[in-house]
Amino acid sequence: MDIVKKVLQANSAFTKAAYEKIDKIPRWHAVVISCMDTRLVDFLEPAMGIKRGDVKFIKIAGNVVDDNLNDVIKSLMVCIYELEVREIIVVGHKNCGMENTTATSLQTKMTKNSINDTAIKNILPDLNNWADKFEQPAQNVLYSVQNIKNSPYLPNDIPVHGFIVDPDSGELTLLVNGYDK
Repeated sequence: MDIVKKVLQANSAFTKAAYEKIDKIPRWHAVVISCMDTRLVDFLEPAMGIKRGDVKFIKIAGNVVDDNLNDVIKSLMVCIYELEVREIIVVGHKNCGMENTTATSLQTKMTKNSINDTAIKNILPDLNNWADKFEQPAQNVLYSVQNIKNSPYLPNDIPVHGFIVDPDSGELTLLVNGYDK
């Protein structure tokens, strides 16, 4: 079955059920930044005690948050200034696929998939700056927390917490308690 049919069939069944209307303002006044890893879907939320409507979620490859004005920082600006978010939680995970991703591996695979050489050359500095910065999941969480805390676009009084989750057991390890100064 193709993916479009599968999605539409699931949606048809889903919409027959009644669901509580949820406000766009998160009940916990928090946002979680996590990796896009498929093992975390419907797994990270219960591991953290999160239910629909509790938090905002931002999912990106490797939960990498750089120190510039990027899409994650822009999303955090909307969360904080428009949607009453007052805390930020960065969650990395063990055995992340980004550990084996490099600018060279991406460039090679893009070339094999007939991506224009000029297009690749135009983004190489960004790929090097992004993919090659990823070290270990715990180090990446610390890096991301620091970049969020130091962002000139975000208030400096927002607690930023950092965790690592085991994608097999769901066990969380606290790396940064944003309440500690």
